[in-house]
Amino acid sequence: MTLFTMLRRGLLVALASLPMMALAVPSAHEVVKGTTDQLLADLKSNKASYQQNPQDFYDALERILGPVVDSAGISRSIMTVKYSRNASHEQMKRFEENFKRSLMQFYGNALLEYDNQDIRVLPAKAEGADRASVGMEVRDSKGTVYPVSYTMVQLDGQWKLRNVIINGINIGKLFRDQFADSMQRNGHDLDKTIEGWAEVVAKAKDSAEGQQAGGQ
Repeated sequence: MTLFTMLRRGLLVALASLPMMALAVPSAHEVVKGTTDQLLADLKSNKASYQQNPQDFYDALERILGPVVDSAGISRSIMTVKYSRNASHEQMKRFEENFKRSLMQFYGNALLEYDNQDIRVLPAKAEGADRASVGMEVRDSKGTVYPVSYTMVQLDGQWKLRNVIINGINIGKLFRDQFADSMQRNGHDLDKTIEGWAEVVAKAKDSAEGQQAGGQ
């Protein structure tokens, strides 16, 4: 199994585990468990339809997950202060939207491969008053366990996803590295890098597969 396959399997769970807006001041663990149940129930009921019309699934992901992903925080983290400090408000918003769209499409395809794996949500670990990490274990049909850890931050009283680590691979760092590489290749043209973000995501996939090959 390639590292990218593990990333996809882990990320589909991470996406399935984002906080639920309807819960009243829930703990980080509760929002993970609640949204896991919500999203997987929706996927189970509509999987055949979603496989025929993936855009419907992307729209469902945006509806359920979009509002609870800290896309602004993730976008700033990926761009880093080095580039974001010179970006206009319009550029930041455009990158944020491109990031969310590519994320829903790229990992939406992985979610469609979900096949009733055993999922165990672990207790949250506080990392400050407004930050926590929540672990998850995904066990496949062969009994192999894939650990997932994601960072949750509390913003305006709501827990939101800030980063994901799958089997030791830090997704935020992976994307930051790819963004910096893209800026260099584009002659530090921020607009060109923003518009080409989908290509950057694809390159992150290649980088993950390269790490797997290098570790064998």
